[in-house]
Amino acid sequence: MNLSQRILLMEKLGNYLTSDSRELSTIKQKAYEKNKWFTEEFVTLAIKNIAIQMLQKGNLQNWISYYRLDDNIRPKSIGIVMAGNIPLVGFHDFLSVFISGHSQVIKFSEKDNVLLPHFIEKLTEWEHEINQVIEVADLPKGCDAYIATGSNNSSRYFRHYFGKYPSLIRSNKTSAAILSGEESKEELELLADDVHTFFGLGCRNVTKLFVPVDYDFLPFLKAFRKYNYFTDHTKYKNNYDYNLAFLIMNQKKYMTNESIILAEDENIFPAVSQLHYTFYENKNVIAGELKQNENIQCIVGKGSIEFGQAQNPGLFDYADGADIIQFLLGL
Repeated sequence: MNLSQRILLMEKLGNYLTSDSRELSTIKQKAYEKNKWFTEEFVTLAIKNIAIQMLQKGNLQNWISYYRLDDNIRPKSIGIVMAGNIPLVGFHDFLSVFISGHSQVIKFSEKDNVLLPHFIEKLTEWEHEINQVIEVADLPKGCDAYIATGSNNSSRYFRHYFGKYPSLIRSNKTSAAILSGEESKEELELLADDVHTFFGLGCRNVTKLFVPVDYDFLPFLKAFRKYNYFTDHTKYKNNYDYNLAFLIMNQKKYMTNESIILAEDENIFPAVSQLHYTFYENKNVIAGELKQNENIQCIVGKGSIEFGQAQNPGLFDYADGADIIQFLLGL
């Protein structure tokens, strides 16, 4: 397949993802049965974001033009170890390797091994040559380079195992928001999306707030009630009840609107259903520190990523800020 054919295939996949396909609806249900965090709401959102942000022909062409990709590439075999914290979290890696003209050997996470395999099946139906450039394996071996994503512990294993090859290894990341105290109700409700989308399990989800001294949390908690329906989700509610009981038993200060728990804590990686906050005196100092923090994926707030856009990445929004296409071009 040449570059033009690969673009057309991705455009066709985007059209399929936005269709009312009964087959696609069945796959969404299977993904939820496999992983109860993958609700239909959030699987649909992930698929929609990919179709609109990544698989529109114009977006693909702009992306390709930026790197001056063409058919004059020496194909390599790329091993990809995907995470499974949110639906289709590894799609950008898959797309980057495919569109650049390399072949790939993919290890799917057991938490997310329904959706993308289905997409690959559809691509194979449309173009049989897909079998020659995409392979699924329990562990990629004998590849020319590797892309692996996981926890801090697994990333150490990846570096040990793949260290002698060109590799792009990712570990735990999270996102933060800086508030001024002057946010409107609408902006706070959009921030609620940045916090709650995918139950807060993604690296682009806001898990840490920085607020001015004497910040009024009441409007914030009211705005976040739009996600009070999370208490109907068993896995989320179990986390909420456990974390709330822990704070009460340890006589820790907290606030809650009955669906999310706010606690003053320096830790940027709170448990599911919790959101940590820290007071600041100088907004610019905090912004500067966050930009230097290697554990921060996104900064949300005025002057940074707009409220409500954290979990709406485009083709140029690379996980860990590591440019996959440049990595592939440098092989």
